[in-house]
Amino acid sequence: MQALDIEVTERKILPERSMLGFIIAVIAGFLTPQLEGPVGAPIVKAMEGHIPVESVEKRLIAFMIAMLIAGVAAAFLNSGTPFWVILGGILGYFGTRLFEAGKKAVDERNGSAD
Repeated sequence: MQALDIEVTERKILPERSMLGFIIAVIAGFLTPQLEGPVGAPIVKAMEGHIPVESVEKRLIAFMIAMLIAGVAAAFLNSGTPFWVILGGILGYFGTRLFEAGKKAVDERNGSAD
């Protein structure tokens, strides 16, 4: 039998494009509340005829759609990994709350130092 020569190539991501998927996911996570009405509502309406959907799940559905779009964009642009896309989406979704919590912690620290 003849041995097959298989060449394994390493996937290289250019440094300037490596975080593009992360940035896209941050934006998608941040825009989730704005997508809830135009994207989440029609999907929930279509699903309600087949399965019960809670009203609070509309935002979750909008987040899933936003992350799906971010994942496809990251794959299409060959940038980032699933880990960074997921982390970016989470940070984008909770970004304003995380920023406010950090700001409050800094203000409390500065206030107690005086």
